[in-house]
Amino acid sequence: MVAETQEFDAQAWVKTRSSLDPTQSTFLVWKGAIYAFIPGEKKKLLFQMLGVSVSRCIPTKEGGWDFTSRELTYYLDPKTKEIVQKWENPWTGEKVPVMHVANSPVQGQFKGKFPAQVDGDTTTFVFDIFPTYPNPLADDPKFAEYCPNPTYQAAELFKLTVPTADLFNSELPSVSQLRLSWDRIGQWLPWMKMGAREGHLIYSAYGSKVDGLSELPQLLQDEINTRVPLYRNAPKSFIEGEDMTSWLYFQQNFEAYLAGETFPLPAGEEL
Repeated sequence: MVAETQEFDAQAWVKTRSSLDPTQSTFLVWKGAIYAFIPGEKKKLLFQMLGVSVSRCIPTKEGGWDFTSRELTYYLDPKTKEIVQKWENPWTGEKVPVMHVANSPVQGQFKGKFPAQVDGDTTTFVFDIFPTYPNPLADDPKFAEYCPNPTYQAAELFKLTVPTADLFNSELPSVSQLRLSWDRIGQWLPWMKMGAREGHLIYSAYGSKVDGLSELPQLLQDEINTRVPLYRNAPKSFIEGEDMTSWLYFQQNFEAYLAGETFPLPAGEEL
């Protein structure tokens, strides 16, 4: 059977990405690899990665949904699978602190129709996103060695596959299963201190929904329970202001980075 494109109400997408129950935090976990892609050079595996998003959807008076979440991603040694706290840059020879992803909040609004590929028992939502915006670090000379590009540009390619029947089951606030495929092409991360060196990072990951914190990989459970309990739950309500990104996090915590502190920095639970 060839998949057919169908449009779904935002409610179906909310069930897929998060939950129709605004009192619940929903966990989506992923793992994969990060490669360096430099013209004229062979691909180089830099890290394994392990990440989680904890999200919540809140219905609005306008008939849509406010999506609010927090994200963690850890860069792991490709061989030992342990968290890397200091990384020796193979191109510069310099050892630098690793700034793991700790983005809170990551938000959006869901409304209208969402196209998906329906193939019998399974439905796949496909999102190819190409964020492009001014680099918030580019105008400050102190970041010239870290991220001098005037424009941030990336490609984010998502595929989320769920049981078709779940989307039409009014008794389910969230789909029973989800398979995630995520690929990303992005610039060098600021903490890598690559300056204007040519090349990109290629991310290749897959993941799924899990039933709560206790179902996360042990590494993530340990980190959340001991260092960043803020990530036990999604924000209780939509937070006004801009989303946190790795670039903004680097800007805000640059002094801690220079001091060689361990990332992500401790973050207490929301009161």
